Amino acid sequence: MGEQPIFTTRAHVFQIDPSTKKNWVPASKQAVTVSYFYDVTRNSYRIISVDGAKVIINSTITPNMTFTKTSQKFGQWADSRANTVFGLGFSSEQQLTKFAEKFQEVKEAARLARDKSQEKTETSSNHSQESGCESPSSTQASSVNGTDDEKASHVGPADTHLKSENDKLKIALTQSAANVKKWEVELQTLRESNARLTAALQESAASVEQWKRQFSLCREENDRLRSKIDELEEQCSEINREKERNTQLKQRIEELESEVREKETELNDLRKQSEIIPQLMSECEYVSEKLEAAERDNQNLEGKVRSLKTDIEESKYRQRHLKVELKSFLEVLDAKIDGLHDFRRGLSKLGADS
Repeated sequence: MGEQPIFTTRAHVFQIDPSTKKNWVPASKQAVTVSYFYDVTRNSYRIISVDGAKVIINSTITPNMTFTKTSQKFGQWADSRANTVFGLGFSSEQQLTKFAEKFQEVKEAARLARDKSQEKTETSSNHSQESGCESPSSTQASSVNGTDDEKASHVGPADTHLKSENDKLKIALTQSAANVKKWEVELQTLRESNARLTAALQESAASVEQWKRQFSLCREENDRLRSKIDELEEQCSEINREKERNTQLKQRIEELESEVREKETELNDLRKQSEIIPQLMSECEYVSEKLEAAERDNQNLEGKVRSLKTDIEESKYRQRHLKVELKSFLEVLDAKIDGLHDFRRGLSKLGADS
């Protein structure tokens, strides 16, 4: 009932993994309320956060604590009493700055409260020592004056009051000694916690260096794989170009085959025409025997025969020329087909190597 909230914000709460002291473990599934509380009776400050019915932060702020900003939206502090490290993730850098400033303000207030408490303890200790020195002299002075009855009537109440004061001072000294021992234990606990946190930070730094080295290796491997991919893509583009050339060659072969078929058709026509020529010659001879009298007609017929013979010679010459061209074309075609076979074997070998 004596605690009052003095600052409130919302953040995602994390705690350091107690087993590894390296990784962060989420303490809340979503952003929760994180508040600074001031205890009037104890003159102390706490950071408290509750997720539903679960208390996920209950950290008393001491002057030895330090809030550290590890990024633009994340900060952390170590609590030796809870033996853990708390982390807060904010939605903006402004919220983180306000929380850090409030932490520093509360830390300074806790330091002032501790100094005042120490001053009160020292004052009570000095007062107890002064009271112990004055009590014998007052008792001696009272014993010198008057009789035993007067001593009993006048000195008794003052002595009782001094004894009660001395008892109170002794209790205060005992409590101060107990507090000193308690503070010594807390100081030792803080030192051990600081040593553990230092070791954890060193391990974290080593882990960061290791992750940096692994990241560098992964980047180099990525660059190597990218260069390999570029080489494979270049090889694939070369294969595609070879396929295009192969398609063009196939089309050219089909065109040449079509021309060969046309030439064969023409050759067959010429052969049929050559078969008709002997019959025409026999008919011409028959006509020449029958029409010996018709010399003019015979001469005309002879001219026609000569022209036909000329045509036959020309047709034979064309036939021989076509045979030579066909033979050279077939040789070129065979060479192209052999080249295509070699190219296909090269593609098969390249595919097997890939």
